[in-house]
Amino acid sequence: MRVDHPLPVAVRELEHVEIPMPDGTRLAARIWMPEGATGQPVPAILEYIPYRKNDKTLERDHARAPWMVAQGYAYVRVDLRGTGESDGVMTDEYTEIELQDGCDVIAWIAGQPWCDGGVGIVGISWGGFNGLQLAALRPPALKAVVTICSTDDRYADDIHYMGGTMLCDQLSWASVMFGINTLPPDPAHVGDRWREMWEERLDGSGFWLETWMQHQTRDAFWKHGSICEDFSNIQVPVYAVSGWADGYCRAVFRLVENLKSPAKGLVGPWSHRYPHVGEPGPAIDWLSEETRWWDQWLKGVDTGIADEPPLRVFLQDHAVPQTHYTQRDGHWITEPAWPSPNITRTDFALGADGRLSRSDALPGGWLDIASPLWVGFAGGKWCSYALPGDQPGDQRRDDAGSLCFQTAPLDAALHMMGDAHLTLTFTADCPVAQVAVRLMDVAPDGAATRVSYGLLNLTHRNGHEHPEKLVPGQTYTVDVPMKHVAQTFRAGHRIRLALSTSYFPIAWPAPEPVTLRVQSERCTLSLPLRDGDHSDAAPFGPPRAAAPLGQVFETPPTAEWRVTEDTVTGRVTADIRVHEGAANITDHALTHSAECIERYSILPDDPTSAEGEVTWEHKMQRDDWAVRTVTHTHMTCDATHFHLRARMQAFEGDTSVRNETYSATIPRQSV
Repeated sequence: MRVDHPLPVAVRELEHVEIPMPDGTRLAARIWMPEGATGQPVPAILEYIPYRKNDKTLERDHARAPWMVAQGYAYVRVDLRGTGESDGVMTDEYTEIELQDGCDVIAWIAGQPWCDGGVGIVGISWGGFNGLQLAALRPPALKAVVTICSTDDRYADDIHYMGGTMLCDQLSWASVMFGINTLPPDPAHVGDRWREMWEERLDGSGFWLETWMQHQTRDAFWKHGSICEDFSNIQVPVYAVSGWADGYCRAVFRLVENLKSPAKGLVGPWSHRYPHVGEPGPAIDWLSEETRWWDQWLKGVDTGIADEPPLRVFLQDHAVPQTHYTQRDGHWITEPAWPSPNITRTDFALGADGRLSRSDALPGGWLDIASPLWVGFAGGKWCSYALPGDQPGDQRRDDAGSLCFQTAPLDAALHMMGDAHLTLTFTADCPVAQVAVRLMDVAPDGAATRVSYGLLNLTHRNGHEHPEKLVPGQTYTVDVPMKHVAQTFRAGHRIRLALSTSYFPIAWPAPEPVTLRVQSERCTLSLPLRDGDHSDAAPFGPPRAAAPLGQVFETPPTAEWRVTEDTVTGRVTADIRVHEGAANITDHALTHSAECIERYSILPDDPTSAEGEVTWEHKMQRDDWAVRTVTHTHMTCDATHFHLRARMQAFEGDTSVRNETYSATIPRQSV
């Protein structure tokens, strides 16, 4: 990372500004601007998220915001209502009041003497979501959007459900927010009000996981905030960014395809991170690229970005399978449109003898698969955060419990770009079933690297709004889409397709053991193979940013991921520990830390034995002020219901402030 210091302009930083809302609530902001902006106003860039401007995102903001200011912008980082130092209580994601507050914040920014009236919004994850949602509401001052690692569809392509299967990351993510919602505002900014504001949050934020699990289909709850309901609502330019290891790469393609306003897409090899700190690398000079977008649409400067190909992606080369990568080999390519005229859909037949071929005549027949429930423990997380263990490892163990089809060694390299699909003809012996489909790059030594995968709850074969149970023994044909990816399969390598009836702990299993019978001659794998020029696109420069935040780690960040098997019972368990580090922020002497422990386990032949539990411990301290919170969430099931138990503890010093428990039993809706 190149550090640009000193910056070429003087930067004015306002550490705590309170923005009034029409109902009297005040939202907390940290604002950076060029010195003299009040006399010479500039466009403003807003980032609007719940992750606490004074501590949790300050390290990231400190390296980003001043750099953008040096390019002639104000940067405004606002805590959502009920988070950080903002008033109120946050009761869920992307609520009506959150979006109305966002519109009011944009209007407030545009009316400040240091702003020229033009506002752009940027964000990763939550901030990428609500940036799109706010654009769909068309606040007059909002001129452009940069959305990173986000989605247009909160049901079909978010951390809650995939293909109608319930993701275990829903439990993980609910637990993240359960912990963050217990944190108080900083007394350094809100004074003696901090305790009253804290207790209001502890009592009012609620148990989000229960709410989410009451909506197991694509109902009005998920349609709210899903801008795919009407892409035409967005009329401002949108730059959409993600990475192949991120959970949200598919949205980039849908936005480029469906938005009528100017749209640009970028997908690197990255996990859920900004591209200038992208991992797996190569990280890029994202801040300069982002500035080109803002200059084009907020300043009216012709940077050439509007004339470039709308889609740029990283074509990955083979990688040895491992659960964490710092770097991926490959090169950048561009597409003139999406769908691209460079892509040809190519069908591969599945043979009853396990062969996969696009040319040979293969024998047909019925094949059975009833996967042991440990299939999936080599899958990593639905959304990688570039932490050790959260990307898929060698797939040979999972393949041993799957129905596999494989090509002969390739005579020449193949380049795939887009979303593979499997047409699957099958019968099932249970009314509720799921299928997981994985695509692998198999090296000459047999190592299998997962390239992409897809999940489908087979009761959702005709849509996600109204599940239809299967009739045991009846033959069905379904389409199973996989995640988009750009991948080179080298000459001499094989392509392997694997089918399984479960994929835990990425997806919660179906309620009872299932056998699928697959009619191979009526199944087809469709790969989007790329034709034409495979030479490098123009390279990005190396990453750069402003000077890092002054902080000292009293405990360094660490991450662990262990999978164990009880050789007596067969129970397989994934234990995941992430410590974000205990950091003392030098400028305001605040020490903050967070540690998460997750555990997922299951018996090999009993889907009702699935368990998930997540514990978060947060600490904040300055001088003699100290706060600690502990949240724990535990999820189990039987054949008809999900069972949730949770506990929230909060301490001021050694004194217990809250000790609350929650429980819920929720009927399964064909999940």
